[in-house]
Amino acid sequence: MPEADIPEKVVAELATLFHRNGYVRRQNPERRVLDGPLYKKGDEVRLTAQTFDELRKIRRLLKEAGFKIGRWFRHSHQWRQPVYGREQVARFLSLVGDRPSKEPDGPRPRLR
Repeated sequence: MPEADIPEKVVAELATLFHRNGYVRRQNPERRVLDGPLYKKGDEVRLTAQTFDELRKIRRLLKEAGFKIGRWFRHSHQWRQPVYGREQVARFLSLVGDRPSKEPDGPRPRLR
């Protein structure tokens, strides 16, 4: 869907939700080389909903904006709505404006 066809209200609401507590996950190219086909993570935007009603609103807004949405999941008493793929992430960020990304997955420290 061309950006000009997306209602300004939809873009504004997505931007508000994203800037409140959404984030971007980027693929880690070094890990991709090291782990090869075992490393399946790619770029994604994640919007966070405080309630299930808010999750439904996020899904509706993303569909109205022409995004192909992934399956939502629950994490830390909240709901996460991912949008997968480098092209979709770039399109989303061009609509709502960028903010700092979550660091790519790297080695995690071991907990003792």
